[in-house]
Parts: sequence; C-alpha cells; structure tokens
Amino acid sequence: MKNNDFRLLIDHVCVIVGAANRRSIGYATAELFASHGAKIAILDVAVNESTQEELASALAESAGHPVPLICIPCNIVDPAACDQAMEQVVAHFGSIDSLINCAGVVRSEGMLDIPSQDLAFMIDVNLKGTFHTCQSALTHFAKQKSGRIVNLASVAAQRGGGLVGGAHYAASKGGVLSLTKAIAREFGPQGIRANAICPSMTETGMLDGNVNDEQFQQVVAGIPLRRAGKPLDIANACLFLASDLSAYITGLTLDVNGGGHIH
Repeated sequence: MKNNDFRLLIDHVCVIVGAANRRSIGYATAELFASHGAKIAILDVAVNESTQEELASALAESAGHPVPLICIPCNIVDPAACDQAMEQVVAHFGSIDSLINCAGVVRSEGMLDIPSQDLAFMIDVNLKGTFHTCQSALTHFAKQKSGRIVNLASVAAQRGGGLVGGAHYAASKGGVLSLTKAIAREFGPQGIRANAICPSMTETGMLDGNVNDEQFQQVVAGIPLRRAGKPLDIANACLFLASDLSAYITGLTLDVNGGGHIH
C-alpha cells in the first residue's frame, strides 16, 4: 500500500524564533512547516496576549486544519529567558525536534558612523541571541541524541555587507556561520545536525526604512533571477534542512540568493 502523505514533518515539534510578524521569514516558515504536519512553537519578543489567537487562526486558515501551536514571549538576548522558553515547549509538547533561528535586526550605517551601542545591539541580537537559543535547545537535543538546527545568516556575511546591512550586521551574521559550523562539528556524533542559510535581500519588514524603491530596483537588476527573495523561498530551504531530506547534511551554508552572489 502506497503512502500518499508527502508531508515531511508529521508530528515534529519545531521551535521557530522570530515568527510573530506575518511579513517575516519566520512566519512563512511556521506556515510551511504547519502544512507539513509540524507542531509549532513560536518564540518572539513581540508575542503578547493576543498573538496566540491571531497566529493560530492564520495558521489554521493556511493549513486547512487547526495547528498545534504555542507562542512564548522571549527576549533571546537573555539566556535565562531562552532556557525557560525551551522548557516550556518541552512541557507543552513533550520534546523538541527542530530549532529554526529567524530572529534578527539589520541596520545600514557606514563603518565610521556605527556607534558602540549599535554594534553591541547588533551582536547581542543576531549573534548572542542565536547562541543562546542554540545552547538552550542543545541541552534537550543532547539528552535525546537527535535534533536539527537551522540558523539564518545573510549574504552580507559572505560578501562583506552591502546595501542592506552595515559592517556590524555582516560581522554578526559571519559569527552565526562560524557558530553553526562549530555546533555541527561538536554535536554531530550525537545525531544532531546544524546548518545555516544565507539569504540575499528578501521582501520582509526588515527592508522598511533601510531600502528605498530606487535602491531596491538597483539590487534586483544585479540578481540573475531578476527578483528579490520571498519569505517562502527561505522557508523552503528551512524545510529541506529541518527534514529528513537533508539527513546526511550538517555544517552547510546554503545560499538562497537568486544568483546574486555566486562563489
């Protein structure tokens, strides 16, 4: 008897960090994962009393059925908050199978215009925040000897910044790439995989205030596929890396950039 269910994450518990905004890569990932049968835990500093109901309704409408969901307010700069959030997910769902780190901030100042506090903020959220959520999830992954981590970095980490993202942003995302490789090497023997994705300019709220229409069109003109990324483009890559389709892949940096940076 053939199995006609092509869903890739049936009953997998997937923690997605940075998914409260419906224009984000994180939300697109939650939506896609839900359609593949996943149980979703959203960790986001923007989660409030109405978030669970709003996202549950949106995900159910997209998936065509109610989606097992928990939304937890979490400031990823605080390691204790990350530990507590992961404990809450385990208490609710019984385990964690995947961690997808989509939270981040971007600013576009030139190197000489970056004050120390902006550098600290960028490193705190993009690098330390990713480190904290990985560390918290790995505590559980190590016990169960399984788990998948997908960290969102950026093409800025590969090419040294660019239009969207200054030197502090590029440095923070470069750290995410190195962190991901270190996790893959250390925890691979325990059956835990860690991979990173480097998106290029993607049509999310992070472009607001950082890119005007003229700049946007200029960037698109330099992309071989002649368009910016969509949140779903990145979510599809997350699905690949969180599923068994990538069972023998770890320590990878996956480019999702329309050919804008070929190296």
